[in-house]
Amino acid sequence: MPIKRFVSVPLCVSIRIVSSLLLLLTVIPSWGQEKTVELQLNDIPLEDALLAIEESVGYQFFFESDWLADKVVSVDITGATLSEALDQLFSNTEFNYYVLEEENRVIVLRNTVVYDALPEGFFGRNDSVLTQQPTSVIGTRPPPVFLSENVAATPRKYPLVRIGKTDPNSSRSSYRLSGKAINSRTGEPIPDLAIRIQRTNTLVITDENGEFTMQLTPGYHRLSTRALGIADSDREVIMYNDGELDFTLEEGLEQLEEVVLEGDAVDKVEDVGTGTETIDLEESKNIPLVLGERDLLQVAKALPGISSAGEGATGINVRGGKTDQNLVLLDDAVIYNPTHFFGIFQALNPFTTEGADIYKGSVPVEFGGRLSSVFDIRTKNGNEKEFSGEGSIGPVTGNLALEIPIKKDTSSLVIGGRGAYADWILRSLDDEDLSNSEASFFDGIVKYHHRFNENNELKATAYFSRDDFSITSDSLYNYTNRLASIRWNHRFNEKTSGALLLANSDYRFGIDFDGQANTDFDLNYSINETEIKYKLSTVLNEKHSLDYGITSKLYSVNPGSIEPMGGDSDVAPIFIDEEQAVEGAIFIGDEITVTDRLKVDLGLRYAFFAALGSGTQRTYFDGQPRNEATVQDTISYNSGEVIETYGGPEVRVAARYLLAPDFSVKASFNNAYQFVHTLTNNTTVSPIDTWKLSDLNIEPQTGYQAALGFYKNFNDDMFEVSLEGYYKRMDNVLDFKTGADLLLNENVETEVLQGDGKAYGVEFLIKKNRGKLNGWLGYTYARSLYRFDSEFSEERINNGEFFPSNFDKPHDISLIANYRLTKRYSFSANFVYQTGRPVTYPIGTFRFNNADFVAFSDRNAFRIPDFYRLDLGINIEGNHRKNKLAHSFWTISVYNVLGRNNPFSVFFVTEGGEVRALQSSIFAIPVPSITYNFKF
Repeated sequence: MPIKRFVSVPLCVSIRIVSSLLLLLTVIPSWGQEKTVELQLNDIPLEDALLAIEESVGYQFFFESDWLADKVVSVDITGATLSEALDQLFSNTEFNYYVLEEENRVIVLRNTVVYDALPEGFFGRNDSVLTQQPTSVIGTRPPPVFLSENVAATPRKYPLVRIGKTDPNSSRSSYRLSGKAINSRTGEPIPDLAIRIQRTNTLVITDENGEFTMQLTPGYHRLSTRALGIADSDREVIMYNDGELDFTLEEGLEQLEEVVLEGDAVDKVEDVGTGTETIDLEESKNIPLVLGERDLLQVAKALPGISSAGEGATGINVRGGKTDQNLVLLDDAVIYNPTHFFGIFQALNPFTTEGADIYKGSVPVEFGGRLSSVFDIRTKNGNEKEFSGEGSIGPVTGNLALEIPIKKDTSSLVIGGRGAYADWILRSLDDEDLSNSEASFFDGIVKYHHRFNENNELKATAYFSRDDFSITSDSLYNYTNRLASIRWNHRFNEKTSGALLLANSDYRFGIDFDGQANTDFDLNYSINETEIKYKLSTVLNEKHSLDYGITSKLYSVNPGSIEPMGGDSDVAPIFIDEEQAVEGAIFIGDEITVTDRLKVDLGLRYAFFAALGSGTQRTYFDGQPRNEATVQDTISYNSGEVIETYGGPEVRVAARYLLAPDFSVKASFNNAYQFVHTLTNNTTVSPIDTWKLSDLNIEPQTGYQAALGFYKNFNDDMFEVSLEGYYKRMDNVLDFKTGADLLLNENVETEVLQGDGKAYGVEFLIKKNRGKLNGWLGYTYARSLYRFDSEFSEERINNGEFFPSNFDKPHDISLIANYRLTKRYSFSANFVYQTGRPVTYPIGTFRFNNADFVAFSDRNAFRIPDFYRLDLGINIEGNHRKNKLAHSFWTISVYNVLGRNNPFSVFFVTEGGEVRALQSSIFAIPVPSITYNFKF
């Protein structure tokens, strides 16, 4: 029997034909006694299947052949009636059908339902409209959506996509569209892609896996996408029901003419959490930094609430917290020292690093163990389609990263290596001490990514870094970071996904001393931790989204050892007992959509810690200071025996209320436990600072933070403004006694104090997210105060009163500006101003037993001069021809253009009976640099 097909005519004409046909129908067709179908179809074209049914039951089928192209079906319809057979045949397609029983005809329709009753006034509408989403007209079901007929005829780069299958019994007013954004060249997911829904002018942002979910009303929608480094695109969809749509997008080099941060801007307004920042490494490309190095951590310090004690300071201070209160993660593994060369360079390869999420207010419930912040740093997935790479050559560093597809569209490998060759600069200096010095570092990273299928993927990362430096001829210092992590992501179903993580981190430092006498020695310290975590995410419904899981860590610390180096050394070996502990937590969080405007995030985490043997612990008499004279007993513990336990609940609460679609107010509260501490008596962080576990005598740090903020976007998200205030309290924070000896001390509890602290501040940020001129201006007013009080004077600082911390800087201003002159030339500037940090000054001298002594002020009673610095840079892009072997650009920058002699530290010497103040600076003159970058 020949195939009967519809004639290809405009859809509006087809609708008129169907409408006229319906006018002829005065009764609902009756199926009567249907014939049965006796067919078993295996992997045959859908068109052939219809022909077979047509021949089996004697009905004529009418359809458009183009609709059925490339569609294959397998179905057993033995003994099925015609309606049952067609229901099975079309169950996983967008096709519907209508049977004209009296004429023995079947009309095959694509996502169009033929109704026997029409809505009132249907034919009174203008002839230039058509319905793309017919719906039932009874009850409370939504009315049809009418659109101009030129929708179907408009030329488009991407085809019109029909989502879902029409359900004539549906009464829903919106449908769920979900999917994933993928880079067409590399096969990697595209995070932070902004998808704008044109009808409502709202944005949805893809997550770190490139995935998104949105709710759309029935009918036609235009979706526009935009992201940094990705070509803009538009998609047109017609929503018939729930469904999926993946975006496979091309890279767009022309996007480099502006830094597009729309996704982050929308997140700031719509997300529930306070104090969150997202950094893309592309943002740091145009920021002038010392010696031309891209640096995620330096970009972070240009944001409100994040700072350091100064140039050359290794650690980061977040909202008045100490440097040890930040959890820094690289692909889920802790990195204890994320910097090289005393904080001047980051220890993260900028070409393998994708970006970072920074939580300084609301911390996700899965994270714990630190009081102040979380830096969740992500490494790129490799290019799964073709070999590619990126590199740079600068004055003192070289860098190369390669992306290697292992199996096309399935697995890839990222390999990155970076090293410094600064020794030539030191050797060229006239100063004899410096010319004999050494300063070098390197880091390497390997990441393997394997996508088994749409529900399973594996990520594995290995990282190592090492620093060697020697400022004196007799001592060589070194420190290393080593970590490895493996993560399996699994999607159980549309609503539930999970991740299993295993990570190991190791940090160690050493000193090799080679003196003139027989005093050569080798000093070593290390901390190692292994973590396993299992977390799940479940979307219960449109109102509730759960995150829950369990995590456990094992710590092993070598507090230090000294061994003689060489057979002639007279140094006696020293070995401090190792420390071990376990830390665990169970957590659950629920993001609750109360209304379209109000969203609440409730989380509860229970943290647990146990210090373990083997080892010995002292006890001290109650009501006495801890020193050698007040020791009551020494207790020995066997291997694995519990020494002391700590723990308690951690609450995470945040709420967001939309005052307008682009204006929100948020509030949050959270508390935390911290079971590890750093021991230092330096003003700033040093690579030889040691980490100490809580034990019988040193309690864990605890704290809480409350925050309130307002967030507003202007001019179609071009401008982003936020104002956020916070208040933080901390207990059991560690500080050192005057003259404390912390390194290789078996009873370090006699050298430290535990007190309380408070921090509060207001942070203001305004960003311009796109255009030739973009960047941000941030201002922070903040205070960080600590108090160590006791009834014993030797355990009291500043008479037990609050005093400024070493990193208390009330005023902090940062300006980042980029101006794109042409597609190839751009200029950038970075300006920083900070209040000088606190110091302790000598205020007089006195003589005792024929010896001169210096009397000092209260701790941190004075301040060094204020810090300010201006950096300028120019970026010169190569041409953007797509067929080039490699794309390149030059970065020319001058760090500290004004030549400001910013003091790093102030110290005092006594000469001729007089006390003189001296200051040291890291960069006291302008530092020019030129770096060549290439990408292929």
